[in-house]
Amino acid sequence: MSITTTTHLNFRGEARQALEFYQSAFGGEIVLVPHADDVEHVMWGQVRADNGFHVMAYDVPAALSYDAGDKAVFVSVRGTDADEITTYWKALSSGATIVQDLAPSGWSPLYGMLKDRFGVTWVLDVA
Repeated sequence: MSITTTTHLNFRGEARQALEFYQSAFGGEIVLVPHADDVEHVMWGQVRADNGFHVMAYDVPAALSYDAGDKAVFVSVRGTDADEITTYWKALSSGATIVQDLAPSGWSPLYGMLKDRFGVTWVLDVA
């Protein structure tokens, strides 16, 4: 199995504009999923182009802290094999703070988020 890493950018109310800008710069297809309770803000979005460019982004909800230095970037590890993703999750979990436990979500068979012992936020999911 193979995995990919993708830059996941976080914004406060500007994810849509940022993704539209990146699409205009790199081309490709844009996908925007709004927050259920706030359709003006992006719960999840991405731009993926045939040239290999891929970036994901979302608007950090108002209920969560946001500081460009606090939640500016996530490292996203996405794969097609749930066992492989679970193995990586278990390895990264050592000494980590679990933000959202690895479990099924509305957009993925498995999704989880943790902040590792070095302060890096990782998002792991099954495509």
